Amino acid sequence: MTIQIRPLGPCIGAVVEGIDLREPLTADQAAQIHAGMDRHAVLVFHNQPLTNEQHLAFTQALGTLENTANNTLRSAADFRLPPTMADVSNLDGNDKPFGRDDRKRLFAIGNRLWHSDSSFKAVPAKYSLLRAVRIPSRGGNTEFAHMGAAYEALDDETKALIEPLICEHSQMFSRDLIGFREFNAEERERFRPVRQRLVRTLPRTGRKSVYLSSHAGTIIGWQLPEARLLLRDLTEHATQREFVYSHKWQVNDLVMWDNRQTMHRGRPFPVEEARDVRRTTLKGEGPTVAQEAIAA
Repeated sequence: MTIQIRPLGPCIGAVVEGIDLREPLTADQAAQIHAGMDRHAVLVFHNQPLTNEQHLAFTQALGTLENTANNTLRSAADFRLPPTMADVSNLDGNDKPFGRDDRKRLFAIGNRLWHSDSSFKAVPAKYSLLRAVRIPSRGGNTEFAHMGAAYEALDDETKALIEPLICEHSQMFSRDLIGFREFNAEERERFRPVRQRLVRTLPRTGRKSVYLSSHAGTIIGWQLPEARLLLRDLTEHATQREFVYSHKWQVNDLVMWDNRQTMHRGRPFPVEEARDVRRTTLKGEGPTVAQEAIAA
């Protein structure tokens, strides 16, 4: 069976057909998928009724897993999935939706902000692979914005301005934007800021992208108000409709995206309904910039 990659639009996203992800991935198929990611940044696989083990096997055929165990506020009692898989559902350890006032839910809805997965880690993520097991009756779409196309649409003066800039990223920055500020000492240590370049270059293609995320809260050497305004202006530019694909989930969809050249966000859905989506994540090639000690 030959893989076919059908673009969803001129800028971002494609549907992959002619592949059963339950079967072992061949070297040629893996190469086609990597090339498709380079070109389209987001790939959609419909009708893939995978087990967790099959989802994991497909992921590992494409690269090295990232450890996502400490990305959330879930306790051991809320773990539903193996440690190789991130639970980005709204469900507790008993498969029940978190209550509206649950601290873990309030932290998790920060994912409705535009962000790049694991930009708050010294080695940020490469690909994310999200699979839908249960979806709500309405809402819950995931939107993706192409940061390469957004970079290319900037004027030369702005490109020159942002090329050398280094930002600090932390989940505390993104949660502060929605008014979530109650972190204990262990969490503050775990979410200490890391440094990332504001402009990244894809290793295989040489294409540049602006590396934005709601986790980015400061720019090294800039006054905070000016830094925040620049980051906001860039985000508004990068999330214009011409750069965005919105995915309406179906059960057994698997969507993978390149965090190095996209941002994404989840959209609201009914609090009382289950949205069971499970993610594997591939580790990036290395830090975007050398890390330095950052004061607490």
